[in-house]
Amino acid sequence: MEPYRILVVDDSPFMRAIFSDLIMQHSDFTIIGTAANGEEGVEAVKQLQPDAVTLDLEMPQMNGLEALQTIMKETPTPVVMLSGISEQNTKETIKALQYGAIDFIRKPTASDDIKQVGELLIEKLKIAVMTKKVKSFKTEWKAAEPEQTLKTAASIIADPPSFPYREQNHNAAEPSGQPAPAKKSKAANAAKTYANSPFSLNTAKPKPGGSKQNSSRKPEHRQTPAGSAGRFIHTNEDSTAQGADKLNKPTVFRHVVAIGTSTGGPRALHEVISGLPADLPAPVLVVQHMPPKFTKSLAQRLDSFSQLEVVEAAQGERVRAGVVYIAPGGSHMELAQDRSGYCIKLTEQPPRNGHRPSVDVLFESLVPYRELDRHAVIMTGMGSDGAKGMAALAESGAVSAIAEAEETCIVYGMPRCAIENGSAKTVLPLQQIASNLVSSVTQ
Repeated sequence: MEPYRILVVDDSPFMRAIFSDLIMQHSDFTIIGTAANGEEGVEAVKQLQPDAVTLDLEMPQMNGLEALQTIMKETPTPVVMLSGISEQNTKETIKALQYGAIDFIRKPTASDDIKQVGELLIEKLKIAVMTKKVKSFKTEWKAAEPEQTLKTAASIIADPPSFPYREQNHNAAEPSGQPAPAKKSKAANAAKTYANSPFSLNTAKPKPGGSKQNSSRKPEHRQTPAGSAGRFIHTNEDSTAQGADKLNKPTVFRHVVAIGTSTGGPRALHEVISGLPADLPAPVLVVQHMPPKFTKSLAQRLDSFSQLEVVEAAQGERVRAGVVYIAPGGSHMELAQDRSGYCIKLTEQPPRNGHRPSVDVLFESLVPYRELDRHAVIMTGMGSDGAKGMAALAESGAVSAIAEAEETCIVYGMPRCAIENGSAKTVLPLQQIASNLVSSVTQ
């Protein structure tokens, strides 16, 4: 029995040392090598066949997004992205999640942030290595446009009581002179240890003209005015065509759709939201477990693919049919009502089930509105968030209570809990959820 084998890919020697040290502090993992750019990372994945990879976004020669696409084409492996908090980084991170990355973490910005980031990284790696073997993307990638979602199908044990080792028989050499996994080492020692490992690809110099950003991107199929997604329109003063179109959306509706998701959610949301028609006679409220700033990029990304308008929700915003509202990271989102109709209510109440926004909070906010035909959906994600809220909705007469089927979940946790507590009336593979919602909302 051996610990899970992790490859660390980052152009910063300091970050390679930090992340390697954080990972090695947990006895369930070992570092089998490091790489200093995307090209080296792709080659290391081929040679070492790690159980999971941490992959930086911004690197010379081949950036993280390009490396991820190549890995998913040639040697599909669970990948956790490492992202900065700049606007460009958040946009690239959302793309990476749609391209098949299991999850992401924000890179530490201060020394006192390292411990918290380390704990989160271990959590994400546990999820990554426990997924079933990722199927080959070769055939699908050739048929797909670069901006399309890669449809991965893998499931996971949700809320395991313990984190088991597994037997492995790999031919790749293990790093020499490593400290015992349970010991804590200083970052400086980690840098020395992993620099001398059999497959430490951190000595190559950047090629002239190397760029940290991908300069050749396929234009998206629908032009969106810069900054329009996520805008809270207070008055008719917005002069853009998209803003005017949003104001023309009806504020009176009979149906409302609420969707909750977590790990694997961006891919799942892309599949569902892009399948909904522009004239959907219902608003769509979405909770995706994600930190602040990233939800705005998620909304912008989904908006570029959707016939519906997709925005990051804002406090007091009027709720309209044909608009998708993404809960901002760091805030709970609820459906509220005033004299003028339904509106968005954002709060900073304590996290529920470890999350803010919480799916339970959103679902429970719909319970009083029995005059509406309510449709709830729980998709891929770790844990149980949303199961209690779906149960409350079902008891109050919700029309639809849908859980994503295990075979299409990246992480079969949240849907499983909704099925086990009896609240999910319908279990569907991801590809059938949109059509089911359209049928229910338009009948």
